[in-house]
Amino acid sequence: MTLPQAAQAPATTNDRAAVVLAAGHDDASRELITRPLGEATVVELAVANVRKIVADDRIVVVVAPGDTTVRGLLGDDLTYVEQQDLPGTGGAVLAARATIEAFATPAREVLVAYADTPLLRSESLLGLLTRHTLKSADLSLLAAVVTEDLPTYGRIVREDGEITAILEEEDRPADAGTGGTPAEVNVGAYVASPGLLFAELEAMLAGGEHRLTELARRVIAKHKSISSYRIYDTDEVRGINTPEELQEAADILLKRLFMPKKNTDTKIVFGTGGWRAIIGEGYTLANVRRLCQAIANETVRKGIDGLGVVIGGDRRFLSRESAVAAAEVFAGNNIPVTLLPDDVPTPLVTFAAPYLGAAYGIIVTSSHNPPEWNGMKVFRQDGSLPLDDETDRYQDEANALSVDDVITLDLAVARKAGLVVDKVLTEPYVDAIEKIVDVDAVRGSDLRVIVDPMYGTSQLTLGTILNDMRVRSEFIHASHNPLFGGIAPAPDLQRLSTLISMIKQGDGRYDLGMATDGDSDRIGIVDETGEYISTNDLLLLLYWYLHEFRGEKGGVVRNLATTHLLDRLAAHFGEESREVKVGFKHVTAGMEEIGAVLGGESSGGLTVRGWILGKDGIFACALVVEMLARTGKKISELREMIYEITGRLYTLEAGVDSTPEMRVAVPRRLEADPLTHIGPYPVVSISHLDGTKIVLENDNWALLRFSGTEPVLRMFVEADSPEKATELLDWLKGFVTAGV
Repeated sequence: MTLPQAAQAPATTNDRAAVVLAAGHDDASRELITRPLGEATVVELAVANVRKIVADDRIVVVVAPGDTTVRGLLGDDLTYVEQQDLPGTGGAVLAARATIEAFATPAREVLVAYADTPLLRSESLLGLLTRHTLKSADLSLLAAVVTEDLPTYGRIVREDGEITAILEEEDRPADAGTGGTPAEVNVGAYVASPGLLFAELEAMLAGGEHRLTELARRVIAKHKSISSYRIYDTDEVRGINTPEELQEAADILLKRLFMPKKNTDTKIVFGTGGWRAIIGEGYTLANVRRLCQAIANETVRKGIDGLGVVIGGDRRFLSRESAVAAAEVFAGNNIPVTLLPDDVPTPLVTFAAPYLGAAYGIIVTSSHNPPEWNGMKVFRQDGSLPLDDETDRYQDEANALSVDDVITLDLAVARKAGLVVDKVLTEPYVDAIEKIVDVDAVRGSDLRVIVDPMYGTSQLTLGTILNDMRVRSEFIHASHNPLFGGIAPAPDLQRLSTLISMIKQGDGRYDLGMATDGDSDRIGIVDETGEYISTNDLLLLLYWYLHEFRGEKGGVVRNLATTHLLDRLAAHFGEESREVKVGFKHVTAGMEEIGAVLGGESSGGLTVRGWILGKDGIFACALVVEMLARTGKKISELREMIYEITGRLYTLEAGVDSTPEMRVAVPRRLEADPLTHIGPYPVVSISHLDGTKIVLENDNWALLRFSGTEPVLRMFVEADSPEKATELLDWLKGFVTAGV
């Protein structure tokens, strides 16, 4: 049945056709579209947008006579015609007539686009095509609402909402700029039926007019229906006609890489700590299944599918449902699954992979992110995080999969078949910690601690360990609350006000305050006076303790945002220190390389040699308690002892929401104007290992780094005095905001 024209559905990729104009008007313009732009060329990017909405075998590219360069870039799956004697852009489109009319399936509509407009989004072209059909228009054009003067674009004139004229540059008064007032211009992409399109172009050329822009004026003059689709991002309008415009386009493309996308882009992207996304946008059960299918494929390819996987989830929204969905995918791929009960800490899954000999451990969590986020962390057979090349493979394969590519087996059937086994591993995990931590040394110490798990997952395991140590412990914020009390569950100074207040009001009642983040892999410490102890200081204390009381030798590894006092202490011990990129996978890799006894990062993560290859806030809490019991000293006393060895440095950090413009402008300004001083302080060296780290004299430094998990630019400084630290941080803030 054929629908009436007014009710017809939008054409599909199989009954549309497209003409892409790539012949250029001279050698310079033809050469320009073949230049690199990002990871492709101008013409490749422009045609890639058309490919998304029109089938490859229905795209006709008009090239210059004898051209081979454009063909070589675009490939053999497109059709090419040469623009011979027909002049102008109107003649270029007409050159494609015979090819399009010869299609086995006639085209209902033809899209005309350009090879020099790579910044047009495919969504805008799709909007134009869809609106053309829904409006039952004779001709539709792509319009843009702009506030800057673009004299080469025709100005659209409307009466009662209908397009009545298009004024080209020569038709407008000399002072007809926008003056900052929004104006509507004709971008130059069109959609029409092939009959109307080619008939009007033939008549135009016969009358001596060869500009494609005349097409719309002819349709208006004949009182035919004309519609438009408006775009409001003026970046899309920019063509590539000069090298300067090519550079501007490169900046725009880089900016788009970091532009937060909503419903049009739900790709899986791994950061430094796994895959994380906002629930309902990037984080969906469909994406969970696609990612698990990709990992299942990798497991089978490696021939380790018989080892199975272990899967758990934390307390966030959708965590349990996601763990079940993941189990069904692996079971569907004939891979055995050990499914942990809900509310497990990430370190328990890190431990479980090598404990069970599983091919992979998977935990559904978004760590310390705000409650609207969720995600997944993947651990290898030894409990380590996969490095970037591995996670790139997972995400690329997952993003290439469709829903139909995912194989699942219903959980009830999988359980009955023995492919999914439910197992509690809390006791083996706790037992393993207690083989490393000296439980007996703590007993009898009469320590009293208060713990804030931040509505996370540590209370069962950590509570059991503290009970075994005979430590009097009190837990706050221990109930199941997926909103985490309205804050991000990160154990930092700003979010531990209740813990700090209770210790101060306890008037000596507590020896220690401890906190873990939402998935329990990070630690926060408050001393007996209610002072928050930075992880930088905690790492110093534990490194000293492991060396001096436990006889552990072997150096230390830190990420580049962590205190250089660790380097000083390592030098004091005659041991090696190693700086690595942010991401705990780099810390554990560095530990293995130098045989380090301790590895950590200023954001709250640490581990020791002989324990799991990942950060563990529960283990860290137990080790801190052991340190207090064996030394017989308070945290405040231990800090002063260490400062006598290392001296004192003061750290500050801040973060600002990073815009796409900042991600382009900040690195470029650093490259364009190499730093010799920060204020009066000479620069000793600059590292681009991860972000930009500016090293000053006497272990002072400043770091600018864009987060790998959040849209934030992080700033860190370390200096000889609090005043100097503030000065350095203020300089960074000023540098970041200047000109952005």
